[in-house]
Parts: sequence; structure tokens; C-alpha cells
Amino acid sequence: MITIPPYLRPGATIGITCPAGFMARERAQTCIDTLRSWGYEVRTGSTLGGDSDNYFSGTDRQRLDDLQAMISDPAIDAILCGRGGYGISRIIDQIDLSRFGHDPKWIIGFSDITVLHAHIYANYNIASLHAPMAGAFNDGGADGEGVLSLRRVLAGEKMSYTCAAHPSNRIGEARGALVGGNLSLLAHIVGSVSDIDTEGKILFLEDVGEYLYNIDRMLRQLKRSGKFDRLAGLVIGGFTDLKDTNHPFGATVEAIIGDVAGQYDFPVCYGFPVSHGKENVALKIGVDYVLTVDAQGASLTE
Repeated sequence: MITIPPYLRPGATIGITCPAGFMARERAQTCIDTLRSWGYEVRTGSTLGGDSDNYFSGTDRQRLDDLQAMISDPAIDAILCGRGGYGISRIIDQIDLSRFGHDPKWIIGFSDITVLHAHIYANYNIASLHAPMAGAFNDGGADGEGVLSLRRVLAGEKMSYTCAAHPSNRIGEARGALVGGNLSLLAHIVGSVSDIDTEGKILFLEDVGEYLYNIDRMLRQLKRSGKFDRLAGLVIGGFTDLKDTNHPFGATVEAIIGDVAGQYDFPVCYGFPVSHGKENVALKIGVDYVLTVDAQGASLTE
């Protein structure tokens, strides 16, 4: 049975930390102001706009300590990651989640945060939120569908999302716990203690900035490790800013996915609004959803 962290009431405190890549504090200001306008208190960690001269928001120890402090602090009710990038897998095995297992709170983020979501679900069976991070609030994003869905989910609303019909969709219906996130990170954690069991689950995937041949390679890694064998359903989000080699790979991302998943009979939905782009709705990792794919389109409903 999945454990659902408490939903947030007015006055709850949301902590903002950067456990992976660097983020300037001013890039998070709109997020901070918006969360306060929703009625929440905000506490920022030392890694937001911290002292860093490289890619990361701090040393491994600094990032671990900042995240650990927020996980362990009972006065913080949810943790919003400032950004992803890369870095969680460098510290994941040192995070102490023993208290978190008995007193869970919402962990919010996507991209590199996929590692943290998967680890928490695989080892503690606790739900978390694959959702927009602090940067998504900028440039009008605070009023966009993704950020507003985060607001509704944190308040405890059950959500239902739809997307248009796609020629590559495979019609059907599936019910199961929702797992997934960034394809690169899901392939990265195969065989580790953070790896997820996909049997009977609905798997969602998205990625950004990858070469087409690498998309093919990572999907085949998932296939060879059995992730599609007893899958209930597959949801394909945005694969944005893709790259190709000088001598073209010769297939679209839809064709690559279709080639890998073609031998199975589970329903498949393409074009779902989860991505590194502006379309990125809040999804509860580990919570049961119903995926319906028909001639009119697709829906994902709690």
C-alpha cells in the first residue's frame, strides 16, 4: 500500500533546495513570491544561489547536508527542488530517509529528481511529485497549466489530464501505480538500489536534448531489463530539443519507441503534457491512475 504524504494546508512551509545543478537565487524569486501568495511559508536552503564556481549548487557534502536538513526538519512540510540537471545520483546513497519513512513529506521536482523519486518509491513505497520546479514559475509560468496543477495537487485535489489523439497511440485501458520520469535517469538507475519495479504499473517517459540513437539505446536498456514485459500502460511525454548525428539515425522518436514497444499489447499514449518544456503537469509517483486511450485521445485520471 502506497503511503501518501499529508497535503498542505494554508500556513504550511515549503523548503526550496538545489540538490543537483546550480540555480541563482533571483531565478527562484517568482517561485518564492507565488508560493507565498498561495498561502504557504517558504524557507530557502543554502544551496539556492550558494557559493559555487562549477556546475553544481555546491559540493556533494553541501548538497547532501542541505537536502538532509529539509528532509529531517519536522517544520518543513514539503520540499521543492530549485532545478534538476545532474547530481542526485552522487549523493542518493548517503541520504538518511529513516525518519522520512515514518513522517513523509512531498518531494517535488523532475529531470534529475527522477532518481530521488524512484529511490523513495522503490525503497519506502512513499508517493512523491513529478512536477515543475522553481524555474518554471518564471516568464509567466506561474499562471501556466503545469504550475497551477502543482498548486491543486498540493492542496489535495484529485487530478485528471487529457491529451489529443495521436496516430501512434495504441488503444486500450490500464489501471496501476504511476512510475517513471526522465528516460536518461531511469536507464541510469537500472540495476541499482533505486531501480523501479514496473510490473502492473503505468510508466511515463520524457527527455530533453538527447541524440536519437541514445533514445533508442536507453529504451532498449529498459526493454532488456524487463521494464516492458508486464507493464500495464505506457505514457509518452515530450522529447524536446532532440539531436541527430551527421549521418541521420533514420527514425523519429515515435518510430523508435514504437519499434521497442511494438511487441507488447499495453495501451500507449503519445503527446502527454509532461516534459522539459512548458507542458509539464504534476503527477504523483506511486499513486494509482487509470489510463484510457481511445480514438478521441487519451486521459490519465486518479
